[in-house]
Amino acid sequence: MGIPVLILGESGSGKSCSLRNFKKDELAIYNVAGKPLPFKGELNMADNVTYKQIQQNMAKGNFKTYVIDDSQYLMAFESFDRAKETGWGKNIDLASNFKNLIQFVIKNTPKDTIVYFLHHTEISDSGAIKAKTLGKMLDAQLTVEGLFSIVLLCKTDGQEHYFETQSDGYTTCKSPMGMFEAKIDNDLKVVDTTIREYYELNKFKEKGAKENAKA
Repeated sequence: MGIPVLILGESGSGKSCSLRNFKKDELAIYNVAGKPLPFKGELNMADNVTYKQIQQNMAKGNFKTYVIDDSQYLMAFESFDRAKETGWGKNIDLASNFKNLIQFVIKNTPKDTIVYFLHHTEISDSGAIKAKTLGKMLDAQLTVEGLFSIVLLCKTDGQEHYFETQSDGYTTCKSPMGMFEAKIDNDLKVVDTTIREYYELNKFKEKGAKENAKA
């Protein structure tokens, strides 16, 4: 039972930059749009990936941390590819495919696996900041944030970049009680360490290693 984590933010808010302190052997990045990272350094990255490619690669279990960068483009690119299709069924498919990817993380990855969905935001009719989808028809089928227990909002004031971890009534960010302060540095490596300590995922890893050694 892996843990999906949603990282929301406008373009330029620092979502991709939050990966800067990971080492190459610590994570794999699925770069949906195929854009270069905004910092120097080399990380394991697959460009222009699809749902199928992500799931097939993740099933190999080579890493404990994965990042799907610009995950909203999985929906957008599929919508473009099926632009000539009409009817309500297409919108159900678009919502289902994204939902199924999140469910794959939960059901088909080990307990000490964390998958970060870096996702653009939009403003709802009520003025709230939410995960970007493809409009009201898709929102009627899928509330993205409802599939995550941890939703962080990446923001910048022009001087610093940071994560908000709890909603102020106008955002959809949330996190378990006591996991984070209300505002933290946008360092996803620190976030990853904190989540693992909170859920004691390192103990699970050590237990698995001991059991394997006995076998």
